[in-house]
Amino acid sequence: MDGIEHPARLTVGVVGAGRVGSVLGAALARAGHRVTGTYAVSEASRARAAELLPGVPVKDVAAVVAGAELVLLAVPDDALGHLVAGLAATGVWQAGQIVVHTSGRHGVGILDPARAQHVLPLALHPAMTFTGTAMDLDRLVDCAFGVTADDALRPMAEALVLEMGGEPVWIAETDRTAYHLALAHGANHLVTLTSEAMQILASAGVEDPQRVLGPLMRAALDNALRLGDAALTGPVARGDVGTVEDHLRELDRLSPEIRRTYVAMARATALRALDSGRLRPASAEPLLETLADRTQP
Repeated sequence: MDGIEHPARLTVGVVGAGRVGSVLGAALARAGHRVTGTYAVSEASRARAAELLPGVPVKDVAAVVAGAELVLLAVPDDALGHLVAGLAATGVWQAGQIVVHTSGRHGVGILDPARAQHVLPLALHPAMTFTGTAMDLDRLVDCAFGVTADDALRPMAEALVLEMGGEPVWIAETDRTAYHLALAHGANHLVTLTSEAMQILASAGVEDPQRVLGPLMRAALDNALRLGDAALTGPVARGDVGTVEDHLRELDRLSPEIRRTYVAMARATALRALDSGRLRPASAEPLLETLADRTQP
Protein backbone atom coordinates (compact mmCIF):
# COMPACT_ATOMS: atom_id res chain seq x y z
CA MET A 1 0.00 0.00 0.00
CA ASP A 2 3.03 2.26 -0.23
CA GLY A 3 2.36 5.47 -2.11
CA ILE A 4 -1.40 5.31 -1.49
CA GLU A 5 -2.99 8.36 0.11
CA HIS A 6 -4.92 6.93 3.06
CA PRO A 7 -8.03 8.65 4.33
CA ALA A 8 -7.85 10.07 7.82
CA ARG A 9 -9.41 8.02 10.59
CA LEU A 10 -13.14 8.40 10.05
CA THR A 11 -16.33 7.91 11.99
CA VAL A 12 -18.34 5.25 10.15
CA GLY A 13 -22.06 4.56 10.10
CA VAL A 14 -23.27 1.19 8.78
CA VAL A 15 -26.76 1.17 7.30
CA GLY A 16 -27.66 -2.50 6.96
CA ALA A 17 -25.98 -4.93 9.36
CA GLY A 18 -26.46 -7.87 7.02
CA ARG A 19 -23.71 -10.25 6.03
CA VAL A 20 -21.87 -7.68 3.92
CA GLY A 21 -22.40 -4.52 5.96
CA SER A 22 -21.37 -6.00 9.29
CA VAL A 23 -18.23 -7.57 7.84
CA LEU A 24 -17.13 -4.45 5.97
CA GLY A 25 -17.87 -2.34 9.04
CA ALA A 26 -15.64 -4.66 11.07
CA ALA A 27 -12.95 -4.46 8.38
CA LEU A 28 -12.99 -0.65 8.53
CA ALA A 29 -12.83 -0.80 12.33
CA ARG A 30 -9.86 -3.16 12.09
CA ALA A 31 -8.18 -0.59 9.82
CA GLY A 32 -8.52 2.04 12.56
CA HIS A 33 -11.77 3.78 11.70
CA ARG A 34 -14.44 4.16 14.40
CA VAL A 35 -17.90 2.74 13.79
CA THR A 36 -20.33 5.01 15.62
CA GLY A 37 -23.65 3.47 14.76
CA THR A 38 -25.40 0.75 12.81
CA TYR A 39 -28.91 0.17 11.57
CA ALA A 40 -30.21 -3.37 12.05
CA VAL A 41 -33.81 -4.51 11.90
CA SER A 42 -33.97 -8.30 12.16
CA GLU A 43 -32.90 -10.40 15.13
CA ALA A 44 -30.22 -11.99 12.95
CA SER A 45 -28.84 -8.58 11.95
CA ARG A 46 -28.75 -7.39 15.55
CA ALA A 47 -26.95 -10.56 16.64
CA ARG A 48 -24.49 -10.15 13.78
CA ALA A 49 -23.84 -6.54 14.70
CA ALA A 50 -23.26 -7.51 18.33
CA GLU A 51 -20.68 -10.12 17.26
CA LEU A 52 -18.80 -8.18 14.59
CA LEU A 53 -19.34 -4.62 15.81
CA PRO A 54 -19.23 -5.02 19.60
CA GLY A 55 -20.19 -1.94 21.54
CA VAL A 56 -21.56 -0.14 18.49
CA PRO A 57 -25.05 1.22 19.21
CA VAL A 58 -27.99 0.26 17.01
CA LYS A 59 -29.76 3.43 15.84
CA ASP A 60 -32.35 4.51 13.33
CA VAL A 61 -31.11 5.29 9.82
CA ALA A 62 -31.14 9.08 10.19
CA ALA A 63 -29.10 8.91 13.40
CA VAL A 64 -26.57 6.52 11.85
CA VAL A 65 -26.07 8.87 8.90
CA ALA A 66 -25.97 12.05 10.99
CA GLY A 67 -23.18 10.74 13.20
CA ALA A 68 -20.81 9.55 10.48
CA GLU A 69 -18.17 10.97 8.20
CA LEU A 70 -18.31 7.79 6.10
CA VAL A 71 -21.71 6.15 5.54
CA LEU A 72 -21.71 2.53 4.39
CA LEU A 73 -24.95 1.56 2.64
CA ALA A 74 -25.20 -2.23 2.58
CA VAL A 75 -28.83 -2.77 1.63
CA PRO A 76 -30.49 -4.84 -1.14
CA ASP A 77 -30.08 -3.48 -4.68
CA ASP A 78 -33.76 -2.72 -5.12
CA ALA A 79 -33.92 -0.78 -1.84
CA LEU A 80 -30.85 1.37 -2.42
CA GLY A 81 -32.36 4.04 -4.66
CA HIS A 82 -35.38 4.58 -2.42
CA LEU A 83 -33.14 4.84 0.66
CA VAL A 84 -30.81 7.41 -0.89
CA ALA A 85 -33.65 9.51 -2.25
CA GLY A 86 -35.60 9.33 1.01
CA LEU A 87 -32.65 10.53 3.05
CA ALA A 88 -32.10 13.34 0.55
CA ALA A 89 -35.73 14.41 0.82
CA THR A 90 -35.42 14.72 4.60
CA GLY A 91 -32.13 16.63 4.38
CA VAL A 92 -30.09 14.07 6.33
CA TRP A 93 -27.02 14.04 4.07
CA GLN A 94 -24.19 16.37 5.07
CA ALA A 95 -21.81 18.12 2.71
CA GLY A 96 -18.45 16.39 2.59
CA GLN A 97 -19.69 13.00 3.81
CA ILE A 98 -18.25 9.97 2.06
CA VAL A 99 -21.15 7.75 1.00
CA VAL A 100 -20.25 4.21 -0.04
CA HIS A 101 -22.67 1.61 -1.31
CA THR A 102 -21.84 -2.08 -1.73
CA SER A 103 -24.20 -2.96 -4.60
CA GLY A 104 -22.64 -4.80 -7.53
CA ARG A 105 -25.41 -3.78 -9.90
CA HIS A 106 -25.20 -0.01 -9.38
CA GLY A 107 -22.50 2.54 -9.98
CA VAL A 108 -22.43 6.00 -8.43
CA GLY A 109 -25.37 7.34 -10.44
CA ILE A 110 -27.81 5.93 -7.92
CA LEU A 111 -26.23 8.23 -5.32
CA ASP A 112 -27.11 11.36 -7.33
CA PRO A 113 -29.74 12.56 -4.81
CA ALA A 114 -27.04 12.53 -2.13
CA ARG A 115 -24.46 14.00 -4.51
CA ALA A 116 -26.79 16.96 -4.99
CA GLN A 117 -26.25 17.64 -1.29
CA HIS A 118 -22.48 17.62 -1.82
CA VAL A 119 -21.53 14.18 -0.54
CA LEU A 120 -18.63 12.18 -2.02
CA PRO A 121 -20.14 9.09 -3.74
CA LEU A 122 -18.32 5.74 -4.09
CA ALA A 123 -19.44 2.29 -5.28
CA LEU A 124 -17.35 -0.48 -3.67
CA HIS A 125 -18.59 -4.01 -4.28
CA PRO A 126 -16.67 -6.96 -2.83
CA ALA A 127 -16.61 -9.86 -5.31
CA MET A 128 -17.08 -12.39 -2.54
CA THR A 129 -19.81 -14.49 -1.00
CA PHE A 130 -20.31 -13.75 2.70
CA THR A 131 -21.32 -15.83 5.71
CA GLY A 132 -21.62 -12.79 7.97
CA THR A 133 -19.10 -14.17 10.44
CA ALA A 134 -15.56 -13.27 11.50
CA MET A 135 -14.11 -15.74 8.99
CA ASP A 136 -15.14 -13.34 6.22
CA LEU A 137 -12.56 -10.81 7.43
CA ASP A 138 -9.77 -13.16 6.36
CA ARG A 139 -11.53 -13.79 3.04
CA LEU A 140 -11.34 -10.07 2.29
CA VAL A 141 -7.56 -10.37 1.95
CA ASP A 142 -6.87 -10.04 -1.80
CA CYS A 143 -10.62 -10.01 -2.53
CA ALA A 144 -11.41 -7.98 -5.64
CA PHE A 145 -13.70 -4.99 -5.17
CA GLY A 146 -15.57 -3.61 -8.18
CA VAL A 147 -14.98 0.14 -7.80
CA THR A 148 -16.77 2.98 -9.56
CA ALA A 149 -15.88 6.53 -8.61
CA ASP A 150 -15.29 9.97 -10.07
CA ASP A 151 -11.68 10.45 -11.16
CA ALA A 152 -11.02 12.86 -8.29
CA LEU A 153 -12.22 10.28 -5.76
CA ARG A 154 -10.33 7.27 -7.11
CA PRO A 155 -7.42 7.63 -4.62
CA MET A 156 -9.88 7.66 -1.73
CA ALA A 157 -11.76 4.63 -3.07
CA GLU A 158 -8.51 2.75 -3.63
CA ALA A 159 -7.28 3.53 -0.14
CA LEU A 160 -10.48 2.30 1.51
CA VAL A 161 -10.41 -0.97 -0.43
CA LEU A 162 -6.74 -1.57 0.37
CA GLU A 163 -7.36 -0.83 4.04
CA MET A 164 -10.02 -3.56 4.11
CA GLY A 165 -7.49 -5.96 2.60
CA GLY A 166 -8.99 -6.00 -0.88
CA GLU A 167 -7.83 -5.18 -4.39
CA PRO A 168 -9.63 -2.48 -6.41
CA VAL A 169 -10.84 -3.33 -9.91
CA TRP A 170 -12.10 -0.30 -11.79
CA ILE A 171 -15.54 -0.65 -13.41
CA ALA A 172 -17.04 2.07 -15.60
CA GLU A 173 -20.51 3.31 -14.66
CA THR A 174 -21.94 1.92 -17.89
CA ASP A 175 -20.39 -1.51 -17.28
CA ARG A 176 -21.77 -2.15 -13.78
CA THR A 177 -24.65 -4.35 -14.96
CA ALA A 178 -22.34 -6.51 -17.07
CA TYR A 179 -19.89 -6.76 -14.17
CA HIS A 180 -22.60 -7.86 -11.75
CA LEU A 181 -24.14 -10.23 -14.29
CA ALA A 182 -20.82 -12.03 -14.72
CA LEU A 183 -20.39 -12.52 -10.97
CA ALA A 184 -23.98 -13.66 -10.41
CA HIS A 185 -23.91 -16.01 -13.39
CA GLY A 186 -20.63 -17.57 -12.29
CA ALA A 187 -21.07 -17.78 -8.54
CA ASN A 188 -24.83 -18.15 -7.99
CA HIS A 189 -25.41 -20.65 -10.76
CA LEU A 190 -22.37 -22.62 -9.61
CA VAL A 191 -24.19 -23.19 -6.31
CA THR A 192 -27.27 -24.44 -8.15
CA LEU A 193 -25.19 -26.68 -10.40
CA THR A 194 -23.27 -28.13 -7.47
CA SER A 195 -26.42 -28.77 -5.43
CA GLU A 196 -28.08 -30.53 -8.36
CA ALA A 197 -25.02 -32.73 -8.94
CA MET A 198 -24.95 -33.67 -5.24
CA GLN A 199 -28.67 -34.48 -5.37
CA ILE A 200 -28.10 -36.89 -8.26
CA LEU A 201 -25.17 -38.54 -6.47
CA ALA A 202 -27.29 -38.99 -3.36
CA SER A 203 -30.03 -40.61 -5.46
CA ALA A 204 -27.35 -43.02 -6.75
CA GLY A 205 -26.67 -44.13 -3.18
CA VAL A 206 -23.52 -42.08 -2.58
CA GLU A 207 -23.45 -41.34 1.17
CA ASP A 208 -21.04 -38.39 0.97
CA PRO A 209 -21.61 -36.56 -2.34
CA GLN A 210 -19.34 -33.68 -1.27
CA ARG A 211 -16.33 -35.97 -0.92
CA VAL A 212 -16.85 -37.44 -4.39
CA LEU A 213 -17.67 -34.19 -6.16
CA GLY A 214 -15.35 -31.79 -4.33
CA PRO A 215 -11.95 -32.72 -5.81
CA LEU A 216 -13.41 -32.95 -9.32
CA MET A 217 -15.17 -29.60 -9.18
CA ARG A 218 -12.22 -27.81 -7.59
CA ALA A 219 -9.95 -29.13 -10.35
CA ALA A 220 -12.48 -28.21 -13.04
CA LEU A 221 -12.85 -24.68 -11.66
CA ASP A 222 -9.10 -24.21 -11.45
CA ASN A 223 -8.68 -25.46 -15.03
CA ALA A 224 -11.50 -23.25 -16.31
CA LEU A 225 -10.04 -20.13 -14.65
CA ARG A 226 -6.62 -20.86 -16.15
CA LEU A 227 -7.57 -22.26 -19.56
CA GLY A 228 -11.09 -21.09 -20.38
CA ASP A 229 -12.83 -23.22 -23.03
CA ALA A 230 -9.69 -25.32 -23.45
CA ALA A 231 -10.55 -26.91 -20.09
CA LEU A 232 -13.69 -28.56 -21.51
CA THR A 233 -13.84 -32.35 -21.14
CA GLY A 234 -16.60 -34.93 -20.97
CA PRO A 235 -19.21 -36.42 -23.30
CA VAL A 236 -20.55 -33.14 -24.70
CA ALA A 237 -17.11 -31.84 -25.66
CA ARG A 238 -16.38 -35.25 -27.26
CA GLY A 239 -19.69 -35.35 -29.13
CA ASP A 240 -20.66 -38.60 -27.38
CA VAL A 241 -24.36 -38.58 -28.27
CA GLY A 242 -25.09 -42.01 -26.81
CA THR A 243 -23.90 -41.00 -23.36
CA VAL A 244 -25.88 -37.77 -23.46
CA GLU A 245 -29.01 -39.71 -24.46
CA ASP A 246 -28.47 -42.06 -21.49
CA HIS A 247 -28.14 -39.04 -19.21
CA LEU A 248 -31.40 -37.58 -20.48
CA ARG A 249 -33.27 -40.86 -19.99
CA GLU A 250 -31.96 -41.10 -16.43
CA LEU A 251 -33.00 -37.52 -15.72
CA ASP A 252 -36.49 -38.31 -17.05
CA ARG A 253 -36.69 -40.75 -14.16
CA LEU A 254 -34.91 -38.72 -11.49
CA SER A 255 -35.80 -35.07 -11.94
CA PRO A 256 -37.46 -33.14 -14.80
CA GLU A 257 -36.22 -29.90 -13.17
CA ILE A 258 -32.57 -30.96 -13.25
CA ARG A 259 -33.13 -32.32 -16.78
CA ARG A 260 -33.95 -28.80 -17.95
CA THR A 261 -30.76 -27.47 -16.36
CA TYR A 262 -28.71 -30.26 -17.94
CA VAL A 263 -30.12 -29.61 -21.42
CA ALA A 264 -29.50 -25.85 -21.19
CA MET A 265 -25.93 -26.30 -19.92
CA ALA A 266 -25.14 -29.09 -22.38
CA ARG A 267 -26.34 -26.98 -25.32
CA ALA A 268 -24.26 -24.02 -24.16
CA THR A 269 -21.25 -26.31 -23.68
CA ALA A 270 -21.67 -27.87 -27.13
CA LEU A 271 -21.86 -24.47 -28.83
CA ARG A 272 -18.75 -23.20 -27.01
CA ALA A 273 -16.90 -26.42 -27.86
CA LEU A 274 -17.94 -26.00 -31.49
CA ASP A 275 -16.90 -22.34 -31.63
CA SER A 276 -13.51 -23.10 -30.04
CA GLY A 277 -12.82 -25.97 -32.45
CA ARG A 278 -12.88 -28.69 -29.78
CA LEU A 279 -16.04 -30.25 -31.22
CA ARG A 280 -16.21 -31.08 -34.92
CA PRO A 281 -19.28 -29.89 -36.86
CA ALA A 282 -20.07 -33.48 -37.89
CA SER A 283 -20.26 -34.49 -34.22
CA ALA A 284 -22.01 -31.33 -33.12
CA GLU A 285 -25.01 -31.74 -35.43
CA PRO A 286 -26.47 -34.97 -33.93
CA LEU A 287 -25.59 -33.80 -30.44
CA LEU A 288 -27.45 -30.50 -30.84
CA GLU A 289 -30.36 -32.38 -32.44
CA THR A 290 -30.60 -34.55 -29.31
CA LEU A 291 -30.36 -31.51 -27.07
CA ALA A 292 -33.09 -29.70 -29.03
CA ASP A 293 -35.29 -31.92 -26.84
CA ARG A 294 -38.52 -31.35 -28.75
CA THR A 295 -40.32 -34.14 -26.91
CA GLN A 296 -40.07 -32.27 -23.59
CA PRO A 297 -42.22 -29.30 -22.53
